[in-house]
Amino acid sequence: MPSPRIPKEYASATYFLTFTIKNWYYIFDRHNRFQILADSLTYCQKYKQLKIHAYVFMLNHIHLVISSPDVIGFVRDFKKFTSKEMQKNIIAFEPNVLKLFESLKGGYEFWQPSNMPKIIESEDFFNQKVEYIHYDPVRKQYVKNPEDWIWSSANQGRRIRVDPLPI
Repeated sequence: MPSPRIPKEYASATYFLTFTIKNWYYIFDRHNRFQILADSLTYCQKYKQLKIHAYVFMLNHIHLVISSPDVIGFVRDFKKFTSKEMQKNIIAFEPNVLKLFESLKGGYEFWQPSNMPKIIESEDFFNQKVEYIHYDPVRKQYVKNPEDWIWSSANQGRRIRVDPLPI
C-alpha cells in the first residue's frame, strides 16, 4: 500500500503530522536526542516560515500540527537533517544501535516513510488533534497530566514557540 503523501496543491495547508522512527525503536529519550528535534524545529521556525501550532515528542515518534508555505519541503528537510544528526549522535554514544537502521539500499533510514498527513480544515478537528497530541504522554503513562511532559506544547515551560492557528 503506498504511503499517503501531501498533495502539491495543498502544500501550504495546515497539517497534523506524525513522524515515526523505523521499527518503532525507542531512541529519543537519551543522549540529547529530544534536543536535536527541538533545535531542528526551531531552525525551521526561524528560517523556513514554519508555524508550529501543537507538538509532542514521544520516545519513538513525534506529532505536530504545523503550517508552512511549503509543508512538503519542511518534511523533506526536517527528516534529512535530523537523520544526519541522529546518525552522528548514535555513532558517538551507541554505535551498536546504528545497525538497527541500516537500509537495504545502503546507508541508514531513521524515519518511517509515511508522515500520516491530515489536513486541518476546521477548528473542531484542530482541537481534537491538539487534545490527542497533548494526551499522548498520559496515555503512555509517562506523566499524569499533559502539562507535565516537558517535550509538549501543553507544558508552560515548553522549549519551542507555539503559533496560533491560522484558521
